[in-house]
Amino acid sequence: MATTAHSTPLTRIAEEQQVQLETQRRLPALRHLGPNWYASVMGTAIIANAGASLPYQFPGLRVACQVMWALSFAALAVLLVARAGHWIHHRDQARAHLLDPAVAPFYGCLSMALLAVGGGTLIVGKDLIGQSAAVAVDTVLFTAGTLIGLVAAVAVPYLMVARHKVEAGSASPVWLLPIVAPMVSAALGPLLIPHLPAGQAREAMLLGCYAMFGISLLATLVMLPLVFGRLIVSGPLPLALTPTLFLALGPLGQSTTAVNQLADQAGSSISAPYADGLSAFAVIYGVPVMGFALMWLALAAALVVRAARRGMGFAMTWWAFTFPVGTCVTGFEGLARHTGLDALSWLATALYAFLVLAWLAAAAHTLRGLVSGKLLAGPR
Repeated sequence: MATTAHSTPLTRIAEEQQVQLETQRRLPALRHLGPNWYASVMGTAIIANAGASLPYQFPGLRVACQVMWALSFAALAVLLVARAGHWIHHRDQARAHLLDPAVAPFYGCLSMALLAVGGGTLIVGKDLIGQSAAVAVDTVLFTAGTLIGLVAAVAVPYLMVARHKVEAGSASPVWLLPIVAPMVSAALGPLLIPHLPAGQAREAMLLGCYAMFGISLLATLVMLPLVFGRLIVSGPLPLALTPTLFLALGPLGQSTTAVNQLADQAGSSISAPYADGLSAFAVIYGVPVMGFALMWLALAAALVVRAARRGMGFAMTWWAFTFPVGTCVTGFEGLARHTGLDALSWLATALYAFLVLAWLAAAAHTLRGLVSGKLLAGPR
């Protein structure tokens, strides 16, 4: 005790460095496990969620969706424990992630992972665990995911304004991640509406989801032009970040999914004439938005092909090829359901095939990187 009390500044610095080194030795594999890993859970869950409502159901698809949901549920559980260990044993690194403008937006992925797995529980997981258990699990995950998403939608932009040092012309599609989280709540909240008491509870959930739809939509309309402008003025993104261009599909596809899902529940949740108006709005809004999504998909794909020709290798950004594309699948599924157009069903099916191939590529490279230890190694 006496030695500590009379220690010199140099001694204290040495002691602090020793403590830091000891901290880094605890579960070293978790030190660089960032919130971006939740994207792999999202990308796995969307395979189940989108496949379950695909217009063309082929033999074995439902079982495959159940397997993917179970895999996403297990991956979420493992990742939640690992991330808790990251915060406990590597708090300095966790705080550094929050103060890093390139990493902090990925905290929106935690919300979306919880929501995607929760929604999948009610869509396909009920086949395995029963309806009552599925409702209970989704209620917990939806509530937690929504609260975290609303916090992230405010906290991350606040950090960007007040704490981060963001350079002019550095706008990134990653910036969309925290603000799209409430849109995922708006798209998956309708699954719980039939399980609520008729009347005030259902109407409150319906309008609450529309409020979150508005939060995310208007924030996206502010942020997306910055991303597009950055591409025009500063040119293509660095090779490893080029796949993040697909993230812009998320708010587009998810908002279309949301309005169609909400329209399905409007009749039992709100009185006329609003119910009919919301059904019409689903198509009036969804068709032009998905048209723009197809344009952005073509642009992003062309830039990814360009990056691949210039030597783009695997990075965790490849998971951007999964969940955002999956939201476009569910968006087209909803429009096909409300319009009856076969062309929209074909588009949904074609995009789902691309989604599955993208998941296989991202999952195979991620597994290989985990086995080799490269993905959990520190930056060079």
